[in-house]
Amino acid sequence: MELAKPLAAEPTGRTSLLATLRLQRKFTIEEAAKRAALWPEQVEWLEEGRLYRFPGNEAAVMALLRYATALGIDHREARSLSGMPVEPPARRPVARWIAAGAATALVVAATLTFLVGIGENTTSAARHAATLPPPWKVSVDVLNGSGDINYTRRVASRVGSYGYRIQHVTKANRFDYRETAVYFEPGGAAFAERLAAQLGGVPARPLPGGSNPRRLVVIAGPAHATG
Repeated sequence: MELAKPLAAEPTGRTSLLATLRLQRKFTIEEAAKRAALWPEQVEWLEEGRLYRFPGNEAAVMALLRYATALGIDHREARSLSGMPVEPPARRPVARWIAAGAATALVVAATLTFLVGIGENTTSAARHAATLPPPWKVSVDVLNGSGDINYTRRVASRVGSYGYRIQHVTKANRFDYRETAVYFEPGGAAFAERLAAQLGGVPARPLPGGSNPRRLVVIAGPAHATG
């Protein structure tokens, strides 16, 4: 399978929620990064929802926690952003409690989205997966097979949420794939079947060659074609 060059960042047509909050506070990306002890590119990853770029789930969640704290998101704002009812102002001074819980509500909401679909394994698939080496010993390339880079990034984030090592997120050799599927090199069928089950029962298919059974390729088809 021929891999093309990585895609350049594409405009989404709208400003993300985190970027909007930053702009409301009149921070540049560099200023916000400095306040959160992050690199500017890490701030861009958070604002673009590219959580798979972090080395792991915990690193992404902790970066989001620092960024939310650096933006000064308070408890009421965090509840509003996460779709929770906003409580009336407290009658007694509880500023410390508010500050402690402010970023937590936002992180919980983001983490729930980040880990969506995690319970889709069947019991038999879970028993089979337990006999395999852990996901972090398997590397995965996620390819854009439909032309929708935003959906491809969501698939990559979901794969990363299961603990797999994301190696590349790039475009496939064509954009006419009709469904999302997991491809494996010789000897990697069991690894592919485990990930395919985690992704909702998508197909697992062999690659024509290769020698690394612990390397998988996920080709993301159209969003509507994935369960």
